[in-house]
Amino acid sequence: MAHSKIKIWVHAIWGTKHRDAFITSAAEPEVHQLIRKELIESGCFVETINGMPDHVHALFLLNPDLSIRAVMKQVKGAASHAVNQLKIIPHQFAWAVGFAAFSVSESQVPTVRDYIVNQKEHHKKRSFEEEYRAFLKLYGLLEGEA
Repeated sequence: MAHSKIKIWVHAIWGTKHRDAFITSAAEPEVHQLIRKELIESGCFVETINGMPDHVHALFLLNPDLSIRAVMKQVKGAASHAVNQLKIIPHQFAWAVGFAAFSVSESQVPTVRDYIVNQKEHHKKRSFEEEYRAFLKLYGLLEGEA
């Protein structure tokens, strides 16, 4: 094979520190734009970003030269720094430690994109904690459960 072909879709989810609901509807577009900018600068194609006041979802193509951990460290670090420097949120802002990232098959990209786009609707029915646990269970990542 002359060239490697790599295409890895990632659905990443991460929350605010202490699950503080700091990403208000007024701040949300700027916060999401900062995240988008960092993903693009990391060489990742961004399909969509959305979330709630206490967490964010992003669907993107991973730059094959970087690890998910490296991309998320850069995105979270640079975005929180910019949020604080630009005073987008009137409180000291930080993300919670860690994140979840799941691979998405090409055939499921439209479904995951729609799920992320419709975050506000989903969270009328279940909390972030319930949503997060459901994803961990779906991917076999709940500790103590196989």
